Amino acid sequence: MPTGNALVSLTANVANAYVQIRTLEKRLEIARQSVTAQAETLRITRARARFGTASTLDVEQARAAVLNTEATVPALETQMRQTMNALSVLVGLPPSDLAAFLPGPAEIPAAPPAVIVGIPADLLRRRPDVRSAEYQAAAQSAQIGVAKADLYPALSLTGTFGFLSSDAGRFSLSDMFRWSSRTAQFGPTLQWNIFNYGRIANNVRFQDARFQELLITYQNTVLAAQQDVEDNLVAFLKAQDRARLLGQSVKAARAAFDLAVVQYRQGAVDFTTVLVAQQALLTAQDSLASTLGSVASSLVGVYRALGGGWEMREGQDLLPADITAEMAKRTWWGNLLAPALYNPPPSEAPQSLMRPPDW
Repeated sequence: MPTGNALVSLTANVANAYVQIRTLEKRLEIARQSVTAQAETLRITRARARFGTASTLDVEQARAAVLNTEATVPALETQMRQTMNALSVLVGLPPSDLAAFLPGPAEIPAAPPAVIVGIPADLLRRRPDVRSAEYQAAAQSAQIGVAKADLYPALSLTGTFGFLSSDAGRFSLSDMFRWSSRTAQFGPTLQWNIFNYGRIANNVRFQDARFQELLITYQNTVLAAQQDVEDNLVAFLKAQDRARLLGQSVKAARAAFDLAVVQYRQGAVDFTTVLVAQQALLTAQDSLASTLGSVASSLVGVYRALGGGWEMREGQDLLPADITAEMAKRTWWGNLLAPALYNPPPSEAPQSLMRPPDW
């Protein structure tokens, strides 16, 4: 299932890149708002220092906080541009700014609080790797029967018909196409490799062992797929719990910062209290934005683990029309690029030759 694997991976990578872009936009917004807030705090501190109610230490601490927060902006902008370049490559475009395609900033994609995944055993079978392992084992199962067929005699009926003439004696080559010059030969043919029973029996054993190997590979593939699904489901659910707690933390940190500013203006607390509250608010806001992005990315991981995305091109051409036309100029492909060859109707889809394991 190379096409299915490629589509699943491409779809998941594009979705993750988009989520990361929106997450970085939110983090940049938080950082810039924090710079503005810290600059206002620096202005207040300088004003208090002029009137003798604040020390030079407070001014320098406020100035250092502003510069440290400003220093995070270029790093986030670098990640943003690199992620956009990666997304450009994924969608088949030269690395460039995707502002025309992604007008923003926009909110981080919100994931639903619950995901209905259906019956995992049924959904796992649509994963390209599981289907590939299943079909390989089924094909190898048929090879056992092919090897066993060599143990029995093979009876075939052959025959020939034609015209025969010669220039020897009273015959002439001109008589070749006369009815009297016809010739025919019919008869059965029996082939039995009775003296190669040892080699044939060993080949049957080899094919059976190979089938057992592929069957175990299929079982391990299914188990790995189940682990992939469970890991992403756990990450999705726990990221939601973390986001809920961080949302409460942001509210508490904002209230603490506002209270610290009021008390600082009244002279009830020193500037260190304001600085700590301000840094705690910035950290909580940034962690919340990153976690919201993790929630969406984990949901993408759930759908990828369940094999979602491969059916998005069902019924469509395998390649774009321009690429198909270019390939046709070099090589005759017949109908190999027809959609029906890799997307058969459900009634014509090959049925599995194996019963899935009971787990």
